[in-house]
Amino acid sequence: MSQDILAGLAVILEEVAGVDPADVTAEKTFIDDLDVDSLSMVEVVVAAEEKFSVKIPDDDVKSLKTVGDAVSYIQRAGVAA
Repeated sequence: MSQDILAGLAVILEEVAGVDPADVTAEKTFIDDLDVDSLSMVEVVVAAEEKFSVKIPDDDVKSLKTVGDAVSYIQRAGVAA
């Protein structure tokens, strides 16, 4: 299941920020490794909320430093990806 979420996030990151899906792994940080700026991060969050039918409050977005953090968060939010 986490692979489905990771793959979904890779597609979103490619569409929003031009990140090569092959570069998207759980260990990568959005800002330092994938060069996702704060504005793009907002777009990534909105797209992820729509794709995975979850709500990610702004306060929680700040704690999502890596792709793995986001995958775990979406899993905990009860995604049926």
